[in-house]
Amino acid sequence: MENVGCPAHNSQFSTLNSTFYMHKVKHISCAVMILLIIAFDQITKYLADGYLKGGKIVNFIPGVVQFRYAENTGMAFSMFAGARWIFVALTVIVCVGVMWYLFSDRCPHLWLYWSLGVVVSGGLGNLIDRVRFGYVVDFIEPTFMNFAVFNIADSAVTLGAVSLVAYLVFDLVKSKEGKDDA
Repeated sequence: MENVGCPAHNSQFSTLNSTFYMHKVKHISCAVMILLIIAFDQITKYLADGYLKGGKIVNFIPGVVQFRYAENTGMAFSMFAGARWIFVALTVIVCVGVMWYLFSDRCPHLWLYWSLGVVVSGGLGNLIDRVRFGYVVDFIEPTFMNFAVFNIADSAVTLGAVSLVAYLVFDLVKSKEGKDDA
């Protein structure tokens, strides 16, 4: 017997269909964001390689930031230089684990979801360089303070991590308020 006129059936189907659709939209939009950040990172590194290699420096905002080509064999901001394959393996393991978590619908909040997606995009952007060249191309250098030369992928990892910490603090405060109210 067909349940065409049954309001409960139609409502239930509509809710399931809507939930399925929202998960697909979330996954596709996150995948697109990850790909766009990686593309932007790779394009800017390509331009840095083409225009800055050989010692050329471009004062983008004088006294604030300049562009200078650097080859980084370490992690973000030149930490732990020289351990290429350890970083490759670690990055692959972390990115695969985080992507599995993101796309398995276990991620409880959109803020956490997007924060992790941004971190993954940065990790993959630098992984591409590390595998292709044995180093990561860096080119953004703050001139208003003594700081490492970095790239778009490093920025993505940092911004995603800061957003992740903000989410965790927010979630902790929220859960503590919930316990105090009980």
